[in-house]
Amino acid sequence: MSEVLIEARGVRKAYGRTEALRGVNVTVEAGETVAITGPSGSGKSSLLLTLAGVLRPEAGEVLYDGTRLDDLDERTRTRLRRRHFGVVLQFGQLVPELTAVQNVALPLLLERHDRRASERIALGWLERLGAEALADALPGELSGGEAQRVAAARALVTGPRVVFADEPTGALDTVGGEHLLDELMGAVKETQATFLLVTHDNRVAARADREIVLRDGAVE
Repeated sequence: MSEVLIEARGVRKAYGRTEALRGVNVTVEAGETVAITGPSGSGKSSLLLTLAGVLRPEAGEVLYDGTRLDDLDERTRTRLRRRHFGVVLQFGQLVPELTAVQNVALPLLLERHDRRASERIALGWLERLGAEALADALPGELSGGEAQRVAAARALVTGPRVVFADEPTGALDTVGGEHLLDELMGAVKETQATFLLVTHDNRVAARADREIVLRDGAVE
């Protein structure tokens, strides 16, 4: 039997007077790869970040494995994300003072894992994503595509149950984007994780199990 892992019920999210999500209802089953698509400004990133517990909705409910994320305080939500989720944001969002390998190891270190072992695991993920040569580089020295590879490695390093990715191939050329997507999808398949990604690329969306199309903040 299928297992609903993530669910949004009547979710509304606004930025000032602009309503980004207008009563969205979605369900995501464990192990699914789901693409969130739609035109610019349709609420794709807002939906992804709300489902990941990064944003708190103004109304409605967001559930992860039966737990209401919107009811949790910030500290508890942060701890849950760190232990269960991997998140790849647009433009990488790396810590500028840390090298690439230190950025990738950071989720493990925050859970009090051994530093040397954590950096060894982090380097393995950089190698898998073709970014081992960047290990000692600072984020300011990386191109947009390089930073995205490092961010993807950081999202995968803990073996998360759910991977959320916002335009993961947007900063890469076609070949680089295909390679990164192959590795992301291969990693989630190996671990039977759930994968939600925002994309405007029809070729990327076509590789998902299912597509959620947003328009004007609502599921089309």
